[in-house]
Amino acid sequence: MRGEVFLAKIRNAVENDRFIVSWHADERCEQREISVWQLAMGISNAELVEERPHSKPNPTIVVQQNLVDGSQVEVIWAWLAKSKRAKLVTAYFRD
Repeated sequence: MRGEVFLAKIRNAVENDRFIVSWHADERCEQREISVWQLAMGISNAELVEERPHSKPNPTIVVQQNLVDGSQVEVIWAWLAKSKRAKLVTAYFRD
């Protein structure tokens, strides 16, 4: 699956509230003071950084997103093909 197509599927799922948040992402977002709603809202303007189609257990992408305060974060999203949902894997600030 090409990266932009993969990003489009994840973007569509998130925009239609078909996404889940991993325990890891929930913990890291709390630790880094990143609100999950900002990541969900920011997916519409996300820029693809890397595609990881062979990630296990699900293929993932790394995108760069902006928070409402203008901060940039990198976010890893997974595609759950069976349920056609996106999964927030983690988010972090680049140094």
